[in-house]
Order: sequence, then structure tokens, then C-alpha cells
Amino acid sequence: MKIALYGQYYKDNTEDIIEKVLRVFDGYKPEVLIEENFYNVLNDKGLLHTAFTTFSSHTELNDVDVFISIGGDGTMLRAATLVRDKNIPIVGINAGRLGFLATVQQENIETLLPLIFEKQYTISRRTLLTLEYEGMSPEDSGLNFALNEVTVSRKDTTSMINIDVSLNGDHLNSYWADGLIISTPTGSTGYSLSCGGPVLMPDVNSLVITPIAPHNLNARPLVIPDGTAIELRVSSREEQHLVSLDSRIISVDVETVLNIKRGDFKIDLVEFVQEKFLDTLRKKLLWGEDKRN
Repeated sequence: MKIALYGQYYKDNTEDIIEKVLRVFDGYKPEVLIEENFYNVLNDKGLLHTAFTTFSSHTELNDVDVFISIGGDGTMLRAATLVRDKNIPIVGINAGRLGFLATVQQENIETLLPLIFEKQYTISRRTLLTLEYEGMSPEDSGLNFALNEVTVSRKDTTSMINIDVSLNGDHLNSYWADGLIISTPTGSTGYSLSCGGPVLMPDVNSLVITPIAPHNLNARPLVIPDGTAIELRVSSREEQHLVSLDSRIISVDVETVLNIKRGDFKIDLVEFVQEKFLDTLRKKLLWGEDKRN
């Protein structure tokens, strides 16, 4: 089996996580590739006791069976930009805080990671969003997809912006707000949730439009079919506004027409029986902790 390893270094727990991961690897002897920057950090910290092959681009991930991400959900989102359309399953080891995507907890590594080699897992296929607009740079167009959400927001101003929204060519609304989130089911537990959006099950064929601090209190989150073609146009007192694809931010001229639609490929996430989405949801949102329930 060929494994790719990527992550962020956290001084409190990465050493313990790497030691556990390498112990599992010692038992199953996979071929291991480590992302170049992560490899250099681990090597400088003295955490690697043997040499590994490194990679720096998604083009070097041919024939990889599983991609392991060590960090938080942000690290998982960056992992998706490396995997792209290669259909390599991603498993997240949580070294961060909340972790809806990175579901393997530090204490469960030596229990759950062997299940990858024993093929005792399922694949959760996650919808992506893609963004296109006239004048998009080649660099941005190469990474024009988001696993969690596409967000438009104000830039260099404390004033609200106006976001005009059309769905399949029909006008929906003009939102006066700090911004607007277009979220996938995966992203429904992220920024959208913090702005009052609903939680969606990962496998539903829907998207969520969630306004950020809207001026009109009757502007509510809206669930739409994921096959909907979404068109946004922002007007503002400033010359530019921000567009973010997960954690990647682009400055875009106002009045630019933004076209958002479902991506033509999906990201595969590894799911274990012991760590299903509903289990993660209950634990992370503390459902059932209120003893009155």
C-alpha cells in the first residue's frame, strides 16, 4: 500500500501523533510519501528515524492509496487541494481543536489507523463548489474549488456590501450584509453554522446560502439543490471585495459576475464505523450533555 502523509506541526501533540503513526507503519510496511515542507519540519525536530520519499505537488501522488492529514479541519481543506481529482481517500488525524473533518483522535490512532490496511472503512464522497469569473488569474483558476464554502465579504470598509443573487438565471434577492456564504453539506458545520445556517448530512444533494450579519433580519439561510447555477454580483463603496474558497482569499473587482456551481469531481473522506458523522456531530456540538434531555 502507498500512503501520502501531510500535516501541520503542533508543539503540544504532533510528536506523540507521529510516533503512533510510525509505529502503525512499522507493522504494515507501506510505501510512504511525506509532503516536503512537513517532512523538513519533522526531520528538524528529530521525529523521523529513517528517510522517506517526499512530494510537493498533486502531480506526484500517482498510485497513492490513502492520503493521511495530520492537523485540524483547515489542514484537511488544504489536503483536498493536493488530492484534487485523483479520488484518493483522505483520513484526518485531529491535532487541532473542533475537528468535524479530522475525526481520528490522538488516542485512537493505533486502533483506527490499522483499519486502513485491513480495508475496514467506508468512503464518504463530498461535494465541491467551483468558482469562475471573467479575469480570473491562471493561478487562481487552477485551484477554483472549495470543499467547505465559497464566501464573498467586504474589504477595506466597515460598510455593508450588496450581494445580488440569481439562481438558474432567476433573481433571488439582493442581500445587504457583511457577506454571503455558499456552503456545501461538508461546510454546513463550519462558517455557515456559526452564522445561523442549518447542519446538512454529508450525503444530501443540497447547498446552503447563508447571509453574514444581514441588515434585513428576515434574510434567512436558504437550502437549494446542489445542481443550481448560482450567480453573484457585489456592489460596494470600495473598488474591490473579497472572495474566499475555504481558506484561500482572492480580491475581486466589484460588479464582477461570479459563477458558482457544483464541481465535476468529489473529495473522498475515509469514515470508520467507530467515528461516523452522527457520532462526531453529537460529540462536537455536545448534544445530550444537557442532563434535562
